[in-house]
Amino acid sequence: MAVRARQNYIQQQPELPQHQEQRLPVQPKKRKPKYFSAQEKFLFLVLAIVVASFAISILHTQGEIQTLSMEIQKIERDITEVNNNNTDLKVQVSERSTHQRIWEKAKELGLTLNEKNVKVVPGE
Repeated sequence: MAVRARQNYIQQQPELPQHQEQRLPVQPKKRKPKYFSAQEKFLFLVLAIVVASFAISILHTQGEIQTLSMEIQKIERDITEVNNNNTDLKVQVSERSTHQRIWEKAKELGLTLNEKNVKVVPGE
């Protein structure tokens, strides 16, 4: 019985002319969903600029710290060198200020010891 009903239905349908195009209903184009709104994009841009500014600021500060550190090391080396020179000069002064050396230089210059002209000064 189902077969007969189907045959009757097929026979009753009028044939469509071949020359007419079948038009399908036009469906609106599907829009891709936007992941971020314009305000969110603007906020991301501002955030990126702020982060980049902080990074540049940190790098600049680190560069200045490195430069100052190198200058401090140079000054410390200079101080060490001057201290070493001062120590060497103190040793030379103590060597040259001995009583015997002074007496020898005085004899070379033709000076003699006159007991009347000697004055004793209390030591420091």
